[in-house]
Amino acid sequence: VQLQASGGGLVQAGGSLRLSCAASERLFSDLVMVGWFRQAPGKEREFVTGISRSGRKKAYADSVKGRCTISEDIAASTVYMQMNSLAVEDTGVYYCAAGPASWDQVKGDAREYTYWGQGTLVTVSS
Repeated sequence: VQLQASGGGLVQAGGSLRLSCAASERLFSDLVMVGWFRQAPGKEREFVTGISRSGRKKAYADSVKGRCTISEDIAASTVYMQMNSLAVEDTGVYYCAAGPASWDQVKGDAREYTYWGQGTLVTVSS
């Protein structure tokens, strides 16, 4: 297993959560971007946020801008996603993924991501 997502659970609307994506050291040493995607029931998987290998470039979906922050701990080979002001619409299975990219590149297209974690369920209650 190269990517392990965790941190999901049941959260009340307005609350916060932090998801973690632990990657194997080998994967983290490669030139990869890491992204978070989510899939709500009956909907397609969508990009949430991503970070370049350099850590300098970060991308966010419009729906989470201003309340979502992606960060990384290189020593721990882990990428985090902090999301605040959660709404019912944020409910879904959250996946972390990694894909080949240049040093300062991050993309929002799921087809660009090669490795996927197993997903962690986030349920936001009203």
